[in-house]
This record gives sequence, structure tokens and C-alpha cells, in this order.
Amino acid sequence: MMEEKGGIRSYLGTADFYIRVGGIALPIALQSLIQIGVNMMDTVMLGTLGETALSASALANQFITIYHICCMGIGMGASVLVSRFWGSKDIPSLKKAVTIMLRLCIGFGLIFALLTALFPGQIMRIYTPENEVIREGIRYFFWAVPAYVLLGVSLDLTLVLRSIGRATVPLVCSMIGFGSNLFFNWVFIFGKLGAPRMEVAGASLGTFLARLIECLLIGGYFFFAEKNLKYRLRDLFLHCGELIGEYLRISIPVLISDALMAFGNSAVAIVMGHIGAAFVSANSITTVTQQLTTVLTQGIAQAGCIVTGHTLGRGERDRAQREAYTFMIFGAMLGLIAGGIILLIREPVIGMYNIEEGTREIARQLMNAIAFILMFQSTNSIMMKGVLRGGGDTRFLMLADVLFLWVASVPLGILAGLVLHLPAFWIYFAMKIDQIIKCLWSFLRLRSGKWIKAIRPAQADG
Repeated sequence: MMEEKGGIRSYLGTADFYIRVGGIALPIALQSLIQIGVNMMDTVMLGTLGETALSASALANQFITIYHICCMGIGMGASVLVSRFWGSKDIPSLKKAVTIMLRLCIGFGLIFALLTALFPGQIMRIYTPENEVIREGIRYFFWAVPAYVLLGVSLDLTLVLRSIGRATVPLVCSMIGFGSNLFFNWVFIFGKLGAPRMEVAGASLGTFLARLIECLLIGGYFFFAEKNLKYRLRDLFLHCGELIGEYLRISIPVLISDALMAFGNSAVAIVMGHIGAAFVSANSITTVTQQLTTVLTQGIAQAGCIVTGHTLGRGERDRAQREAYTFMIFGAMLGLIAGGIILLIREPVIGMYNIEEGTREIARQLMNAIAFILMFQSTNSIMMKGVLRGGGDTRFLMLADVLFLWVASVPLGILAGLVLHLPAFWIYFAMKIDQIIKCLWSFLRLRSGKWIKAIRPAQADG
């Protein structure tokens, strides 16, 4: 249990705390905003082609998102170790954690690329029975195949750079990637500057080219120019046997948790796909809007993991406990603000899209539901994906993620959407009920103090 010294003020944070968090969270939030801008422009451009193109892209990306979340699991698990080792200045162990991370990331990328190349139609049929959407989705998948490894390497190197205080480097690379994606999408979706009009396939090609540029920039800096960690290509062949056990203990629960959450979210997408293209289109619009209003929450969540790891790496356990409560207060406040913003911008955002009136009404209901859920989602994201994960409590978090998603959200979503055919508001509420449950769950875990775990360095077995 936490100590009560200093009263409530000790849990509101110090100037040093806000400087540390802001230095990490703001570049992350800006980078997330740029990525969301890319997704939003994709959605707007494809939305001009009609609901079939928009739905095909959205559903194809649900499968790609499974890989994205797997890489987040691999990278965030490594980030726990990297932050702790960086705080204790244990560079040899840190390098080995990065090596294991990259090997896993590339391996997963090759598996997903192979599945997408061999079974694009079968994958699309999982999400929707509509033949036109399936056909367009197969076209989108063509250029996704070579983009998997690029996406994974860029993402995981970004997480490492953030953990060692270099968050502005991936931010700059993402800015260049955003401009590239916007340009290539315009060229290939609509057939500009003499290029063929590729429509859905053009969006995928534009994303691939932008991924390639971003990966070359981030990888070039990380492997050839970064001067503090000094990780080089030869370090990919490091002997990491003495750290594998510790890496797996921390990272595998994160990977399992995030992977099963990805499959759970994919199951939710399957429910949406079987409800109809209108629901899928409305959800793709509201998802981008939700992401825009929660970029700061995502930044603070990752900052929570990194700052907590640094603090515990220096052996300051009591300080980490107090700062955890400050992060929790952040989460509740940001959730309330984000929900209010969604209600304010709802109509202007929906008006940007060329969709039927029935789809517009579904989008309105979904945004109302999101505005309510966000207070809980923001709080538990910062706690579970940030602070508690930074403390090394990954097994507990895996249990919470898997249990509440698969026992509550997925079955209730199926019941509400495919059996009872409830209004869109209640379908979405049922699908996100796990966010409310996890908010309480994470608070109780924080109070217990059991979330702070010891991490053993590589040298212990060397």
C-alpha cells in the first residue's frame, strides 16, 4: 500500500514530473496525430469513391491491425526492459533486449506477409459476406504484403527511441512519412500526374511507399547515427541467451495480451461486417475521430510506461507509486475533455463524408457512445498500457485484457448486434464494456502496490 505522506498534494505531481512527462508525451502525441491524419486522409479520399471502397479498406486494415498490435506488444514489452535498463545505465542488457525485439518483429512480419499473399480472399470473407467489398479488399491487400516488415521495424524502433529520450527523431520521420503518404495517395487513388487510377489499390500502394520512406529514415538514424545507445547492425547477431528468459517473462504476457486483444477487436470488426457495410463505414469515421481526440492520452500512456521504468530503474519505488496516482488523475481528466470534444465536432466531421443518411445516423449514435466510454478508456489506457506495464506487472494485465474482452465485450457485442439487433449506441456500448470494467480493475491493482516487479539484468547470468 502507498504511503500517505504529504496528503493529496503529493499525488498532484511536481514541476520536474510534468517536465519529464511532457518531454516524452508531447512528441508521441504529435506523432500519433500525424499518423491519424494519414488514416483520416485515406478515409476521406476513399470515402469519395463510395461505401464499398471505404468498407474494403477498413476491413482489410483490421487484419493488418492484428500485426500492428502484435508489434506493439513486442515493442512495448521490450520498452519495459529498455526503460528500466536505461534508468539503471545497463547498456549491454538494453542492447540485447532490442535484438530480441527486432528478431521477433521481423519473424511476425514475414508470417503475416505470407498469409496475406496466399489467402487474401479467405481473410476478407472472415470480415464480410459482401462480394464487392471482398473484391476491393483483395486489391488493397496486394501492396500490403511488402509493407508488413517495414511497419513493424519502424514501430518498434520508434518505441526504443522514445524509451531512451529520443522521441523527436521518430516524430520528424513521421512528418515526412505523412507528407509522402498524402502525396502518393492523391497520385495513385485518383490517377494524377500521369499515374493510373488505382482507387483502393492506390491507397495501399501510397501507404507502402510512405512506410518504406519512414522505415529507411528511422532505421538509418537508429543503426548508423544514434550516439547514446550506439546500437549497430552487427548487434542484431548478439548472443542474447542470458536475457531471453527475463524478456519472455515480461514481454510474452504483453504480446499475448495485445495479440488476443487484436483478435478480439477483429472479432468485433467481424460483428460489424455482418451487421452491414453502413455500420462498418460509420465506425471507420468515428474511429478516426476518436483517435484524434485521444492522441494526448496515448502519449501520456507511453510516457507513463517510460517514466515509471526510469524511476524504478533508479530504485525510487515510493516515488513511482505516488506518480502513478498522478497519471490516473490525468486519465480521468483527459477522458472527460475528449468526450466533450467528440460531441462538439460530431456533425462537422460526419458532414465531410459522402455517405447515406442511414450511415450518418449510425455514426451519430456511435460518437455518442464513444463520448461516454472515453472517460473510462482514457483512465485505464494510461494505467494499464502505461504505469502498471512500466512496473513490470504484465501477467496481471494480460489476464485483465483477455478476460474482460473475451468474456464480456465480444459475446455482448454479438448478442447486441447479431441477435437482439439493438440500436448502434447500445451495440457499441456492449462492445466496449470491458473499458469500464478495466478502469476499476486497474485502480484496485494500483492501490495494492503489487504492480511493481523486480527485473533481472542480463549480467546476472553472464
